Amino acid sequence: LRNARHANAMAQRLAEGVRAIDGVEILHPVQANAVFARLPHAVTERLQERFRFYFWDEAAGDVRWMCSFDTGEDDVDAFLQALKEEMAR
Repeated sequence: LRNARHANAMAQRLAEGVRAIDGVEILHPVQANAVFARLPHAVTERLQERFRFYFWDEAAGDVRWMCSFDTGEDDVDAFLQALKEEMAR
């Protein structure tokens, strides 16, 4: 259970950071280790060059970000910084 709690905490950290970025919408309450969000296609494509994640609904621009037992705070923070930079472009 410790690993699951950690993954869930990292997903909460990710969601909190995403909520502070204009133009990115969290689609569902974060209840586990997944974060569903909507962002511009161009941003998704640029982020996918550096991070592994997938479209959930490509037509809508929805993505799914997953955190796991080995996702660290530094990983989340690096992704959030990259997302912020891409959204500002």
